[in-house]
Amino acid sequence: MSDIVEKIKCLIIGSGPAGYTAAIYASRADLKPVLYTGMEPGGQLTTTTEVDNFPGYPEGVDGPTMMIQLQQQAERFGTEVRIGMVTQVEFSSEVGGWHQVTVDGSKKIEARSIIISTGATAKYLGLPSEQRLRGGGVSACAVCDGFFYKGQDVAIVGAGDTAAEEATYLSNICKSVTMLVRKESMRASKAMQHRVNNTPNLKVLYSTEVEEVLGENVVEGLKIFNNVSGEKSEISVTGLFVAIGHKPNTDVFKGQLEMDETGYLITKGKSTKTNKPGVFAAGDVQDKEYRQAVTAAGTGCMAALDAERYLAELPN
Repeated sequence: MSDIVEKIKCLIIGSGPAGYTAAIYASRADLKPVLYTGMEPGGQLTTTTEVDNFPGYPEGVDGPTMMIQLQQQAERFGTEVRIGMVTQVEFSSEVGGWHQVTVDGSKKIEARSIIISTGATAKYLGLPSEQRLRGGGVSACAVCDGFFYKGQDVAIVGAGDTAAEEATYLSNICKSVTMLVRKESMRASKAMQHRVNNTPNLKVLYSTEVEEVLGENVVEGLKIFNNVSGEKSEISVTGLFVAIGHKPNTDVFKGQLEMDETGYLITKGKSTKTNKPGVFAAGDVQDKEYRQAVTAAGTGCMAALDAERYLAELPN
């Protein structure tokens, strides 16, 4: 077995819109990028049945098809796409230093620049019926999917600012919105609570949890229960939006890259630069505000440009 460690000019970790867009730009800049897909090739969009809000698709496109097309575009310019999971990293603190990466627990790689686009994973309730109906009426993004429920009755689970904001967003599209809050009060700011309480077609049920999502192929209703009284009931809805937070996929980078209190990577100013030279972050892994495919793609472009400039400034 050879002890020679593969050296890569530009390594991209993650294969969502941010990763593939970074790959397109990096390969066109002759950085010869290698992209590792991670455990979920294509990212969150592979679980989305219809994408209607990405520019350039006037008739819409299903998520998996869009991600295949992005991969094909990246490969057309020379990106090498590999199936694999980065399991360990050792980032250099020296400008121009080689970053050490382990893939699948064994393969060793050294990279001159790295673009991290590992994304974030939406938190769900963990119900079998909920998982079965993801893409059939269960969604973790009201802004992405709310349009499909125009004029319909929907429910949203959550108690924070994001849930309150998405609930009021849905109220402008849907016939009615039922907000299910697990505790006796909301965690959202007072301003957001006032907005929720002043929205006529938005009803809040406190101390309420979902027991089961009803429906065979699409959502038809919810079995809910009051966790104080134990009372059970059913409500008729065609969509369930889960807004209980996201977990950035950054565990492997802990202790090496600067993160906020919830694990999102911190980038410098308007750039994609992290606290390690030659390491850049793009997409949902560093964005907890917007979390859209188009914004992820935009930061993927930025990361590739940042990497190109970084490499160009290194001595030969």
